[in-house]
Amino acid sequence: MQSLEAIDGWGAQTAAAGVVRADGVVATHGPRNVPLRWASVTKLLTGFAVLVAVEEGTVELDEHLRRLLSHAGERRRAYSNEAFEEAAEIVAARAEMSFAEYFHEAVVSPLGLRGSLQGSPASEYVGPLDDLLALGRECLAPTLVAPETLDEATTVQFPGLAGVLPGWGRQEPNDWGLAFELRDDKSPHWTSRHNSARTFGHFGQSGTFLWVDPELGAACGVLTNRDFDEWAKGAWPPFNDAVVEELRRPVR
Repeated sequence: MQSLEAIDGWGAQTAAAGVVRADGVVATHGPRNVPLRWASVTKLLTGFAVLVAVEEGTVELDEHLRRLLSHAGERRRAYSNEAFEEAAEIVAARAEMSFAEYFHEAVVSPLGLRGSLQGSPASEYVGPLDDLLALGRECLAPTLVAPETLDEATTVQFPGLAGVLPGWGRQEPNDWGLAFELRDDKSPHWTSRHNSARTFGHFGQSGTFLWVDPELGAACGVLTNRDFDEWAKGAWPPFNDAVVEELRRPVR
């Protein structure tokens, strides 16, 4: 996909991008095997680990975890790394093992990921593009949890809460699922204006993102080592516009 080549102009020392569908990789550009920091995209892996714990009966969503994973306060959406660290502590206590161990057994090993959690469950997974694309495929056709569980996780939790989407300003409402940020009708936004309202995903401070568009039947992930700043706000939406446009072209 020619659209992926735009990452070469982003000023990162290392940048890699790819697109997947449920049945496999569509295209990649840049190194697939170089481990990079995922920053807050880590939250998606942690979210899956918590959902596995819910399905196993280790924890229950409505014992505070639902609010923690959706950054939900009483009156507003307050984005928080600490919320995910608290959620991980709850899982670890109930599972009677460290969260890093549970995370590996519940998510890393089953998906065949090659990276690892190297600190906070909110922001410190380090792994290559291939890991990110494996996560994208999992979001399109789940194997770790039941489809119904993922459907709930990508549905608005505590509707109507306003809040600040980091880097993009106040959103009313600022909709989130369980770990997943929901595109809905947010504007401005880091995904494409042509992505469906059902699109979900996350981006990270290390210049990383993953979006999944169920209506398009595709996911797009990017890893870089250039921290998020104004450059990303200018580069990501047009990049994603081009990716979506290319995915929608008829196959000749």
